[in-house]
Amino acid sequence: MDLYEYQAKDLFASHGVPTLPGSVANDANEARVVAEGIGGKVVIKAQVKTGGRGKAGGVKLADSPAEAAEKAEAILGLDIKGHVVHRVLVAEASDIAEEYYFSFLLDRANRTFLCIASAEGGVEIEEVARTNPDAVAKIAIDPIAGVDLAKARDIAAKANYPEAVRESAAEVIVKLWETFVAEDATLVEVNPLVRDPQDKIIALDGKVTLDENAAFRQPGHAALVDTKTEDPLEAKAKQHDLNYVKLDGQVGIIGNGAGLVMSTLDVVAYAGERHSGVKPANFLDIGGGASAEVMAAGLDVVLGDPDVKAVFVNVFGGITACDAVADGIVSALGMLGDGATKPLVVRLDGNNVDEGRRILAEANHPLVTLVDTMDNAADKAAELAAAGA
Repeated sequence: MDLYEYQAKDLFASHGVPTLPGSVANDANEARVVAEGIGGKVVIKAQVKTGGRGKAGGVKLADSPAEAAEKAEAILGLDIKGHVVHRVLVAEASDIAEEYYFSFLLDRANRTFLCIASAEGGVEIEEVARTNPDAVAKIAIDPIAGVDLAKARDIAAKANYPEAVRESAAEVIVKLWETFVAEDATLVEVNPLVRDPQDKIIALDGKVTLDENAAFRQPGHAALVDTKTEDPLEAKAKQHDLNYVKLDGQVGIIGNGAGLVMSTLDVVAYAGERHSGVKPANFLDIGGGASAEVMAAGLDVVLGDPDVKAVFVNVFGGITACDAVADGIVSALGMLGDGATKPLVVRLDGNNVDEGRRILAEANHPLVTLVDTMDNAADKAAELAAAGA
């Protein structure tokens, strides 16, 4: 889960990372009230989960509460790279002497953590890495040893932070590591990490991604979900503990196991090239226990997508045998009743497949087409989706 800047900075502050006073506002009047509380010059920043806010007019300075309200009014409602601004952060404006870059992230390729730091901040780190790769330090972090003050000093030195602020930067780095670990984050990024004229190090911006797999031990993270912008289908799937991601296509996908679902996306995309270019509409992994209730929940989510014209249910029977899956499909369609209106192509294979196919054949549901192979089923689903488009 990606956080908004104001949420990231709230987390930083709770772990002792120095930030500037500020608060989120949902309208121009709230922005004025926040600015009055801060006093002096403030910055108004669009709260969207994308970059390029400044270039899009989503970051403005204001010298007074009245001007803060005016600038907030101008920013609210902006469309920034497909993200509509529903709230703004009103924060104390900072005097900036220098800008740096800093981040901790999960290094999936090497199965460890990585620190990326640079004395050149305030711009896209990818551009710095392209034009001046020597200015970007990449330091592997031992997950067991973590980051103590000695390690943080080493990071600050390798990032070439100025000697005058290296010790205070190291102290902030330790607190950012504490945030990264305590909050089960996969990314903690500060750009810019600034040096003010008094040589104080401040996290002026913040980007945090939280590991949703750790939600069971992070109950407070549920309050960080933005229900106003969350996709309703993804929210419904989350309620049923289903792994669902909305995609831009017409063929709904349901499978058991992430690997199988990913393969299904590929074969459907390939088959769609022969049928008006239809594409997969979603990723939905119902997991190993494809009970009637789980299948009904999955079908309810996928069929609730108006873009879906046909559904491909692709299941390999393992611990949950194919006959149990077939019973689940039949029962799920019964539970959904008139809510099930789109054709389903079902491919079963694996444990007890013959019995599973027999159950579906005997049920003879008008919406269900049983196909024996994955490629043929993908082709049929694409064909039906194209016909219904």
